[in-house]
Amino acid sequence: MKHTSSHYPRILIAGTHSGVGKTTITLGLMSVLMEKGCRVQGFKVGPDYIDPSHHMAITGRPSRNLDTWLMSRDVCLELFERAVMGSDMAVIEGVMGLYDGCLDGTEFGSTAHLAKILDVPVILVMDAKGMSRSAGAIALGFKHFDKDVKIQGVILNRVRSERHYTSLKKSIEGNCNIPVLGYLSFDEEIILPERHLGLVPSIEQEFSKSAYQKIGNLLSATMDIEKLIGMASSPNNLPAFQKTVFCGTTERFNFRVAVAVDEAFNFYYHDNLDLLESFGVELTYFSPMYDKYLPADIHGLYLGGGFPELHAALLASNTTMKESIRKAYRNGLVIYGECGGMMYLLEQMVDFKKKIHEMCGILKGMTKMENKRQGLGYITVEAIHDNLLCKKGDVFKAHEFHWSSLHVSEGTRFAYAISKCDDNRSRSDGLFADRVLGSYTHVHFATEPGLVKHFLRTMGSA
Repeated sequence: MKHTSSHYPRILIAGTHSGVGKTTITLGLMSVLMEKGCRVQGFKVGPDYIDPSHHMAITGRPSRNLDTWLMSRDVCLELFERAVMGSDMAVIEGVMGLYDGCLDGTEFGSTAHLAKILDVPVILVMDAKGMSRSAGAIALGFKHFDKDVKIQGVILNRVRSERHYTSLKKSIEGNCNIPVLGYLSFDEEIILPERHLGLVPSIEQEFSKSAYQKIGNLLSATMDIEKLIGMASSPNNLPAFQKTVFCGTTERFNFRVAVAVDEAFNFYYHDNLDLLESFGVELTYFSPMYDKYLPADIHGLYLGGGFPELHAALLASNTTMKESIRKAYRNGLVIYGECGGMMYLLEQMVDFKKKIHEMCGILKGMTKMENKRQGLGYITVEAIHDNLLCKKGDVFKAHEFHWSSLHVSEGTRFAYAISKCDDNRSRSDGLFADRVLGSYTHVHFATEPGLVKHFLRTMGSA
């Protein structure tokens, strides 16, 4: 069934490159709009868990990920419309540079590709440090690189003075016919803290709300917010699309699934959780760090990614929780762990200081934190054994991002053969045993809704 959409005010904040200040500008803009009484729905382009946590901290609404490499055009449109309902404006934060995406040279996975699918006005964030008239040349190149991308405004970051801003604005508007909406001045107090996987998640930051407000106050003083709101209200209706993800099903699964959420485990796509609930699943949340036992009467356990390596001592010392999970495993509980979740299910974890911590021991092996990234990017996954999520021979898209290495005994069986989007060479991933699966592979269930159905059917056969 083709679906014709209504009009939804929307704006996309893109950048010329990573580190240009997209997140800072996006958070400031969300803060300003919320102060004006606007109900804001946040989105993030690409497979990112941390930036959406900051969006949600400001807007009070779960931020959603949209990714044109992981998802089809129609799925992107469906997830966008489903989330934006009941809001006044969508603010979409881009990924990397505007035209950067999968390393295979196509536009898939890029901010630009999503901008065209959603038919959304783009505001380009530029880092003004060390630049004046050259800003016009950069903006002109971005404008003409793909004329189907509607760059309708520029925001300048790290501007040193009004004189500096005047020079930049004159060059961009005079050469590109793109309005400069304003700027954010250089201020060390609004630099958001980072660590090895990117920004520190909002769940860990006590200072966050005051920082968001400070950024918003700075933007309000130096930017034409009303003009940006006008641009967000200007797009046409969303293009027509086919609904395939949340379109209902005759299958209902009256299960109760425990989901781990605390400082160690908080990397979840909210659409994954919504999909489970759409099949009739009741979700109950618990903390492997602080709770003594698993919730009662559960049929499944979902351990997402996060930062277990930073909380390994506390996780290791919570022996009643580990034993509760081991007992549930012996009783046939279905257990799925992604990245950090897998690390917790293994026998041991070695942290950045080389200290060994005892984990659950359900899966055989250990992980060791390294001084450089061990995996990053889009992957294609082929199942080489039947497992919780799929059958042997099934193929789906996913991504990985981890600084730990996996150490297992020779002859260990793996669930997956994975390959990068720009490289056909395959590697092994996915440890499995009985009703347990742990892998570095991060899965967005909207990529292939059959994965969540398989997960629930496995639970049903317990």
